[in-house]
Amino acid sequence: MDKKNNSINKSSNPAHVAIIMDGNGRWAKQRGLPRLAGHQAGTENLRRTIRACVELGIRYLTIYAFSTENWGRPKEEVEGLLRILESVIEKELNELHKEGVQLRHIGRLEKLPDALRKKVENAIELTKDNSTLTVVVAFNYGGRDEIGFAVEKLIKEGTKVEDINESLISQHLFTAGIPDPDLIIRTSGEMRLSNFLIWQAAYSEYYVTPAFWPDFDKSELQKAIDAYCQRSRRFGCLDEKDNENAK
Repeated sequence: MDKKNNSINKSSNPAHVAIIMDGNGRWAKQRGLPRLAGHQAGTENLRRTIRACVELGIRYLTIYAFSTENWGRPKEEVEGLLRILESVIEKELNELHKEGVQLRHIGRLEKLPDALRKKVENAIELTKDNSTLTVVVAFNYGGRDEIGFAVEKLIKEGTKVEDINESLISQHLFTAGIPDPDLIIRTSGEMRLSNFLIWQAAYSEYYVTPAFWPDFDKSELQKAIDAYCQRSRRFGCLDEKDNENAK
């Protein structure tokens, strides 16, 4: 893609892309490898995706790394995923910081081992003033759990029933201060949301690709963005053309 076309596309690109990174296990199985090898390959792909997002002018990238339900997977796999997260922080943090990437976390950190939790908190603190790209890591995250968390906070704060509205609930979610995703991508061809950003995704555009996450490269990301740019977002209303036809 030449620079001129890239510049044109950036103006209409989504500001916030969220990705359900699915298919690591199947990618590994196709190659006769253990599931953790697939997760490792998926992690290596994440670095390339972050770089692509910066090049495409995307401001927010949310990745679904580990759900509240994933604790039910085999112990060996869970422990391996925790080690991978720790390794990524240790190996990539300084470079991400230099490139102006801000790291944020959504979900519940308290269930993570103390040493890993502190590393996540330190990474968030180190990068908090960066502004090139905000990478939101959903780890030990579940959409229903998040809504329950928000309701719990409102009750503890003594919020009156008549004061509760959508805006107030949004302010009490894990994602407070983060714009809702414009585009949600799911890799591996599965057609479900899997408890991911179920409040925030009310008017997001969806894109599903059969590519497994380790194979989801910049060209696949561009395909998703191109599809997004061809759509008309109405947010429950009619666009100008529809309004004219309705007269």
